[in-house]
Amino acid sequence: MADLQDRLARIQAKITALKEKDPDLNLFGSESHAYKLNEPLSNQTLTTFENEHQITLPQDYRAFLEQIGNGGMGPYYGLETLTDGLCSSLDYKDKKYGVQTLSEPFPHTDDWIAPGYKEGMSDEDYDAWQEQCFQDKEVFGLLRIANFGCGVSINLVVNGPSYGEIWVDDRNNDNGVYPDFYFGNEERLGFLEWYELWLDKAIEEIEKA
Repeated sequence: MADLQDRLARIQAKITALKEKDPDLNLFGSESHAYKLNEPLSNQTLTTFENEHQITLPQDYRAFLEQIGNGGMGPYYGLETLTDGLCSSLDYKDKKYGVQTLSEPFPHTDDWIAPGYKEGMSDEDYDAWQEQCFQDKEVFGLLRIANFGCGVSINLVVNGPSYGEIWVDDRNNDNGVYPDFYFGNEERLGFLEWYELWLDKAIEEIEKA
């Protein structure tokens, strides 16, 4: 727990530093979140959410929600709130587009894309292939945490063998789902590792500008 608290304190200091270094909101996505974080959630609210969805949130993400903020300042267009993380589509936050199922495990441990894709396939075959890609079961256990844009979401695995890892859902661009290595990391990241790496890279980018 001491290590977790040390990391949260370090992250809080970097959050403050990044805000101060970019008053004109030059960093990509900063105009969306304006370096603001929503109010943290209570332990009771988090426990209610966990009970409702039959999961235990990864400890580092839960601590962030409780001690730092519930969505706002973060990678790409910012962090989603916990409840918006349930939306199947972050571009259309409407229940008619579906809600993520967290109570069932995310089935993947390695990059996944539906088999059978071929260059030049007929429209009929392509539609059938896409149907396989977009079966709900392929993204069970994924909580949406950030909108990358272009129909791509960044997700936290909250149920299943890849529990606690950050994964990309890029099915809208026919690229399937895969662990997130977008920040140049060679290892799979947990939430706080991912968030702090973004802070480090963002600060470096602003300092070089």
